[in-house]
Amino acid sequence: MMSVPDERSTVDLLYRVSREIAAAQDLRSVLTRLLFAVLKNVGGERGSIVVLDENGVAVDSAIVYGQHLRESNTVGLRETVDRGLAGWVVRNRQAALVPDTRTDRRWLVRPDDSAGQSAGKSAICVPLLARDQLVGVMTLVHSTPGALGEAEFALMQAVADQAGVAVLNALLYNRLQSAHERYRELFEDSIDPIFITDWAGKIVEANRQATAITGRNADELHQMTIDQLHDARPDKTGEGYVGLREAARAYESDLYRADGGSVPVEVHARRVAFEDADLLQWMLRDITERRKLDKLRDDLAAMIYHDLRSPLANIVSSVEILATMLPDDPATRGATHAVLDIAQHSIDRIQRLINSLLDINRLEEGQPLGERIMVPVEELAAEAAKAAAPLTTGRKQTIDVTLPADLPKVSVDEDMIRRVLINLLENASKFTPVGSEISLSGGADGSWATLWVQDNGPGIPAADQERIFEKYTRLDQKGAPSGLGVGLAFCRLAVEAHGGRIWVESSPGEGARFAFTLPTADTKNLEN
Repeated sequence: MMSVPDERSTVDLLYRVSREIAAAQDLRSVLTRLLFAVLKNVGGERGSIVVLDENGVAVDSAIVYGQHLRESNTVGLRETVDRGLAGWVVRNRQAALVPDTRTDRRWLVRPDDSAGQSAGKSAICVPLLARDQLVGVMTLVHSTPGALGEAEFALMQAVADQAGVAVLNALLYNRLQSAHERYRELFEDSIDPIFITDWAGKIVEANRQATAITGRNADELHQMTIDQLHDARPDKTGEGYVGLREAARAYESDLYRADGGSVPVEVHARRVAFEDADLLQWMLRDITERRKLDKLRDDLAAMIYHDLRSPLANIVSSVEILATMLPDDPATRGATHAVLDIAQHSIDRIQRLINSLLDINRLEEGQPLGERIMVPVEELAAEAAKAAAPLTTGRKQTIDVTLPADLPKVSVDEDMIRRVLINLLENASKFTPVGSEISLSGGADGSWATLWVQDNGPGIPAADQERIFEKYTRLDQKGAPSGLGVGLAFCRLAVEAHGGRIWVESSPGEGARFAFTLPTADTKNLEN
């Protein structure tokens, strides 16, 4: 047996062990180097390390016999931790010295412990702790009873602290490497082009799809910045991409190819972290087919809308002529007028729909508004309520118009904003229960007036409150009325064309309030 080690010998041992394990980072290399260093510098004929996860489950191990590394199996790992000396050390978090394994019940009898094969041994088992976490257990065995004593026990305990930190760091390194490998697989196998850039926009990584769609090889891409490949939209990402520090951003743009062509893309940009690197990820999804479908749908819709106008004009003229041809008999005139009123209201709704659809196309193309005049808000509200009355009356609903007496006039395209209010009122009627009340109110703040329509419907989930203003979008709600999904899209484009904004305030089950702002000064004063 060795004598109790002095401080210098312990320091020398720790230095030799640390030098061995410092050259390795991955878990298996750390375990192997650690065991060989312990066997060489402490003594013993064989050693093992069992690695535990945060739940105390054995996840890996290394076993060394002399100068040879042996493989372990899962069953053997579990048995050692559950029943052997290592299991006792794990449960008690306490090191153990066994001078003679034949006299210690904690020792798990192996085949080479049988009576005819020199069963007596000596063993030391120590827990490996790091940051108060049990990360493993290390066992040292000598084939001679008493060969391992207090001196070796003290050295093993000294090594254990250093070994625990090394094992924990190796575990973290392996997890990080696994995460990187998984990300690399997803990165390379993605069907979408993905670019990794620094915060200056310089491309540091690009996947296979990125090189394929741009027509540039990896070396060429590494010499470029992301804004050389597409319009990075500072209005979305912020100057210097500062907006991406807080949240991911999505927008549409065009990807520029090496051959001079371009590909319409939907960009998803976000911040990502790799070890100590703070980077940006840009995924540019090809939306060529979606753009083609959108154009086809818009062209088809425009054709239908234009073709509807001529026959609708004939219907309007016919209804007006019929009204002049009514008999003078009071007994039949009232009923006939009622039928014509229904026809006229239906015609008005169709005309508003067609005009709104045409306005959507015109506003999306950036065409200017028509003539803007100063209009009293009270007049717009009254006319809108009157136009929506046939629908609300049929559903036994009432429209409560309450506006401040001092509400200033607004500078607007009168017909367009009237249709905005009618759309909001009719939309509220569709979603409000029969017999309920719909309110139209407003206020003013400086150079802007705010109008809002409040309903008592099912409400709109927060996740859908932006999406509902997109063209052809309808919420998938049980019992929701059918429609084209263009009314709110028209309202948004019309309000924004006036320099205002439109939004919805709602909680599920508590109704919805659609509000929008309009300028109260004329165009000349706004520009000044």
